[in-house]
Amino acid sequence: MRVPIVVYGVLYVVIEMVGSQLDSVGWPQLTALDVATAVVNALLVVAVGVAVLVAVDVLGHRWRRWLRAYRREQARLADEAEQAERAPIIVRAWRPGRLALAAGPPPGASAAAPPVTTRVAGEPYMEPGFLDQHGRLL
Repeated sequence: MRVPIVVYGVLYVVIEMVGSQLDSVGWPQLTALDVATAVVNALLVVAVGVAVLVAVDVLGHRWRRWLRAYRREQARLADEAEQAERAPIIVRAWRPGRLALAAGPPPGASAAAPPVTTRVAGEPYMEPGFLDQHGRLL
């Protein structure tokens, strides 16, 4: 329904433009060259108008396609960031390897005394074997 109305409108504009140019020449002095000039000028205006409309349509399609790709990329980056936040954190042990065990209790200690452990102040005590060699929980 819209196409016939548009075609009718374009033809009406062309006929009005041709009529206006022919009227400016004057009907008694009208030649075939004047008619051809009026028709070509009117069709040139219509062609430029159609070219502008087509260019706007093509640029609109490209803009929407670029915008869709941009939004997909932003969503992908946001998803990667969210997955990176949820990924397990791997911590490497900063302590040196385990020391060799002593042959017996230190001199002067009784057999019933608890074993002596060395800790840095404020550091939680961790059993040996709590972390594996790569720093992951066992």
